[in-house]
Amino acid sequence: MSRRVSAADREHNDPVPAESDPFVAVYSEYLRPISAYLARRVDRDQVEDLAADVFAIAWRKRDSVTPGEELPWLYRIASFTVANHRRRLASRTSLLARLTTQDSAPSAEDIVVADAALADAWRQLSARDREILALGVVEGLGAQDVGIALGISANAASIRLHRARARLAAALAEKSDTA
Repeated sequence: MSRRVSAADREHNDPVPAESDPFVAVYSEYLRPISAYLARRVDRDQVEDLAADVFAIAWRKRDSVTPGEELPWLYRIASFTVANHRRRLASRTSLLARLTTQDSAPSAEDIVVADAALADAWRQLSARDREILALGVVEGLGAQDVGIALGISANAASIRLHRARARLAAALAEKSDTA
């Protein structure tokens, strides 16, 4: 005997369509870039869990994001999530484990190091310069979005990005002069 399914039953059992929930649309659109961001910073087997953490935090704080700034906002959450993950790993590992090289996905720095001179120049940069260049160049964000991701103004991001590029260019020039 077949049972008639009411509209209320269908709504209760059907997944929420993306067009009716803006967060579902954000999740669908930005899961891949956030997962890629995480894959460049942590072990591949941790990416799915950390992406889930990023979007769980985003869900709780969804009212605080400005429309149109979702991706850099998610990058900011992801950067905090990675930092917390690394702190948890460091607290769980022994001194010996910390001294060994971990088998992990390539970081943004590893992507850049294909060229030895570029690799040397990249290592000479401060962590702050590497992070802003990674967001601006590797992740392809503009100054406005880099600013949002780092919690600084677009103008400050633009200035820091320009200065980091200049320091990288100077380090490369120094390497080519000595070669």
